[in-house]
Amino acid sequence: MSSERSLDESILEQLAEAVVFADRGGVIRRWNAAATAMFGFTAAEAIGQRLDLIIPEHLREAHWRGFDLAVAQGRTRLGGRPTLTRALHRSGRKLYVEMSFALVVDGGGVAQGSVAVARDVTERVERDKSARTGATAWR
Repeated sequence: MSSERSLDESILEQLAEAVVFADRGGVIRRWNAAATAMFGFTAAEAIGQRLDLIIPEHLREAHWRGFDLAVAQGRTRLGGRPTLTRALHRSGRKLYVEMSFALVVDGGGVAQGSVAVARDVTERVERDKSARTGATAWR
């Protein structure tokens, strides 16, 4: 059993995508190496902090409404489909991230928290914006 656990841990730590698990209260309980690379906070700095650590202030109210509703209803609005959103890097720089969310439920179906898998798409979004702006400049 312990070898399975170490394999599970190795898989999470070696994923290219950031994995962040927050409990029902929105407190970060799991943070992998890709999350450190993406957001700039080490696991030791992030674990125990609220998700506000990486959520831009202007999005927090909407985030918490959705988070609390998902935990209460036992399902996410997007059903695991990825969405493009903004996030904060430790430096204060804003990122564009593509995230998918899932509730983590116990054997009785009670939500224990939410896990997000994220990929930094800032370069792609900014390149696309630049291309659109350049295209309209030629009209």
